[in-house]
Amino acid sequence: MRSSKPPVTAPRAALPATPSAHRPIGRIPVLDVAPVIAEGRWPTKAVVGEVVPVEATVFREGHDAVAATAVLVSPTGERRTAPMVDVAPGLDRFRAELVPDAPGAWGLLVEGWSDPYSTWEHDARIKIEAGIDVDLMLAEGAALFTRAADRPELDVNDAAVLRGVALTLAEADRAPLTRLAVATSPAVHAVLDRTPLRDMVSASATYPLVVDRPLALAGAWYEFFPRSEGATYDTLTDSWTSGTFASASERLPAIAAMGFDVVYLTPVHPIGSTNRKGRNNSLETVEGDPGSPYGIGSAEGGHDAIHPDLGTFDDFDAFVARARSLDLEVALDLALQCSPDHPWVTEHPEWFTTRVDGSIAYAENPPKKYQDIYPLNFDNDPEGIYQEILRVLRVWIDHGVTAFRVDNPHTKPLPFWERLLGAIRASNPEVIFLSEAFTKPAMMHTLAKIGFHQSYTYFTWRNTKPELEEYFREVSGPSGAYMRPSFWPTTHDILPPYLQHGGIAAFAIRAVLAATASPTWGIYSGYELAERVPRPGAEEHIDNEKYEFKPRDWSRAPEVGISTLLTRLNEIRRAHPALRQLRNLTVHSTSDDAIIAFSSHLAAEHSPTGEADTVISIVNIDPHSTRAANVWFDLAALGLPDAGYGTTFEAHDLLTGATYTWSAEAFVQLDPFTNCAHIIEVRTR
Repeated sequence: MRSSKPPVTAPRAALPATPSAHRPIGRIPVLDVAPVIAEGRWPTKAVVGEVVPVEATVFREGHDAVAATAVLVSPTGERRTAPMVDVAPGLDRFRAELVPDAPGAWGLLVEGWSDPYSTWEHDARIKIEAGIDVDLMLAEGAALFTRAADRPELDVNDAAVLRGVALTLAEADRAPLTRLAVATSPAVHAVLDRTPLRDMVSASATYPLVVDRPLALAGAWYEFFPRSEGATYDTLTDSWTSGTFASASERLPAIAAMGFDVVYLTPVHPIGSTNRKGRNNSLETVEGDPGSPYGIGSAEGGHDAIHPDLGTFDDFDAFVARARSLDLEVALDLALQCSPDHPWVTEHPEWFTTRVDGSIAYAENPPKKYQDIYPLNFDNDPEGIYQEILRVLRVWIDHGVTAFRVDNPHTKPLPFWERLLGAIRASNPEVIFLSEAFTKPAMMHTLAKIGFHQSYTYFTWRNTKPELEEYFREVSGPSGAYMRPSFWPTTHDILPPYLQHGGIAAFAIRAVLAATASPTWGIYSGYELAERVPRPGAEEHIDNEKYEFKPRDWSRAPEVGISTLLTRLNEIRRAHPALRQLRNLTVHSTSDDAIIAFSSHLAAEHSPTGEADTVISIVNIDPHSTRAANVWFDLAALGLPDAGYGTTFEAHDLLTGATYTWSAEAFVQLDPFTNCAHIIEVRTR
């Protein structure tokens, strides 16, 4: 049984950016449009329902007023527009927010224009109140309103309002200030805000914006090794029997019950025997050691095959179908490397690096050595490798895989990824790629720009308050236009010192931070049990699951771990659309160096519920001690009127159920052992 793919509207070909290097400057100059990547070389990113902040610098000569309109062009050519606001008076920086409502290839541009009404209103107020050129200003106003009322795009009622103003301005028997008041009334402003009179409209270049389905931005991932689920040990024969897709599927209801959206499987392919690693990365193996699933390939097949211990493709299809029935999508690890026993080694020796002694080079990251893995060499036959990997991806997509976690993409050429991801987007735009590139910023960011939907991040190693605050601002800032962060407290390779030494409280703290500071987060199985015994001298688990079977007693999770907290965090995320956005995070000040506060706000006009949504997270990041602090809120960032300390709001704690009355300043005290955080739903009075 094959699992159906999630419904999606296939995008058209990406809208090309209008060449701008030699583009004449507009009559109303529009410069520095954002978000734009490399002048439109690559599309910026959004998902359906995501609030996209659009900015540009717009100005003109002289003193006449200028204004700007942000525009999104849908894949079918419809325009979505929003008036822009000057957010930096004196610097001519304009901003607006737009929300795409369908997947596909969109265009983004900004139109600058001369604003004759604002110019007239400014001059008329000054001159008429001073008794200068009164009749002339009123006559010019009448002509202006007549022109504004005659536009064919205007609503009939709005046109009638503007014609009435024109007549009023021409009434010589009425006092000039009375006529001016009619022409500058809130009702007139409302009409011209809806349909402004725009002169000298000058458009920027049109830049590409690719819009994906929501899971590309927001989701909860759960990683596990299918061979461990249902694995059994026979004490009489001192041997293991591997888990299968059938036994692994029995774990799926519990994963779904915790609120996860994606179940991510480490490689499920045959594993080589040559140089197979033993327990804890040992160079020596004993009978029954399963080997690392990243040592891909044996006589049973390679990247397009399934390890026979796990089952068949029919079994895999049944696993995917069971996941789908629980509203779980299946992600698969894509590790482009081979065991020495992989069929490619004999069929395509040119795909590997041959040393001067005739041996094939195994993978190294000195001082680390991976004797059981041959890396691919993309220089000898790049076309052959590309076509084969494209074929492999389509095999798994045809079997219901809708996401790939890509192992170490930074060790492969960027042109390869740009072409490969582009091909899959063209044929299967629903498929999501997560980049596992713990590497230097330039490479990490460029991988995101050329097509990866999501990226692992440095969150795992950001522990102090200044580190976290700086990083939250970074990932939710301008880079959010192309790099969607995925926050993982641990992986199967990484157990950071904070979790090694912080106890269960540290696991709870990192889960709260990851789940509320990033739209996408994930955990590696065993996190709900707070597994934290390190291999001496390394940032990784002892008895690492990469090299052995690791069945777990999940019934112990509520007692010894944090499965209940994980479930609640995912419930909160699903209930609050503000937490499924990225570029709406604000860090708030606190008085203690272990108390961090941040919020996510979604305005009512952009919310799927039609109501504003604001969530504040206040977290004690000290896993050993109770800490207290004053928190000072940026009320505007919470969507509240900034009336100073007179403004109060109901702060409803989504973890404990308690409700407080807070103002611009609040006092908090958090015990990491019983309640490491407040997750506050802001309720206006």
